[in-house]
Amino acid sequence: MDAQGTSPAPQALMDGGIDYAGLFPPAALGLPEAVDEYVAARRGPAARLLGRFVVPAVQLGALGDVLADRDPGPGAMPLSVIVRDRSEDDRVAVEAFSAAPLAALAPIESIEARPGELDGLAWLAHAFLPGREVYTEVYLSADVPRWLDAIAAHGLRAKVRTGGLIADAFPAPQALLAFLDGTIARGLRFKATAGLHHAVRGSYPLTYAPDAEQAPMYGYLNVLLATAALRDGQPRDAALALLLQPEGVTLTADGVSCAGVQLSPATLAATRRDHFTSFGSCSFREPATEFHAQLAH
Repeated sequence: MDAQGTSPAPQALMDGGIDYAGLFPPAALGLPEAVDEYVAARRGPAARLLGRFVVPAVQLGALGDVLADRDPGPGAMPLSVIVRDRSEDDRVAVEAFSAAPLAALAPIESIEARPGELDGLAWLAHAFLPGREVYTEVYLSADVPRWLDAIAAHGLRAKVRTGGLIADAFPAPQALLAFLDGTIARGLRFKATAGLHHAVRGSYPLTYAPDAEQAPMYGYLNVLLATAALRDGQPRDAALALLLQPEGVTLTADGVSCAGVQLSPATLAATRRDHFTSFGSCSFREPATEFHAQLAH
């Protein structure tokens, strides 16, 4: 982005946007292997796309042991830590890791959680604010407006699950669109998780098994463009068309023209800055490779 963060080159559109979650299915790597993958990605040609390393709080101690035996290279390895609902053990683990010498190498920048009830939001805010970004997963149900109101009131951020290992784990388009619209209306930042390995919508294998079932999956560019359209004041039908668009998403210096909607570089940059901050993926290579393929069109 430029100095004002308003007019990026297309290459910068997803800078820091991929939070690496190699510990989680379907990749489900061991901790040493996942750390090695992250370090390799940071040293690779697509390093600018790499965001945080996602790790459960219960594995922070083991992560410290792994990092003590490795040279991750220059710069920090920022973490996004998943904590259990109202777990004091997890809160203590976060604070202990943050106080250790390794914290300079692997700072905990964000917290992710999935509270079962609304009163879990107050615990998250008290335990981890200020100083960190705190993302709260929202169930896509009729209660979404109530959850988003409470998240905004507590100064937290939202998180949405956009897929999983079975076809039924992918939310209905209208439900996902309602979440995106709700974040725009409240000025909330959010991240996505699960099912966004690919740049644009299509039918893809749900796992890495040779005989894996295929299902329609959202693309992370589709989510970004739909969010940007809503921010831009476009009709919901236009945003829905972008969410479901399987092709024709081409990034240029003039922005994006897709499904009859034109989005400027400034709108796209503001959407990344103020709303769709990142997405978690158990693969870094897939989303990074497909992003560069979109640039090459």
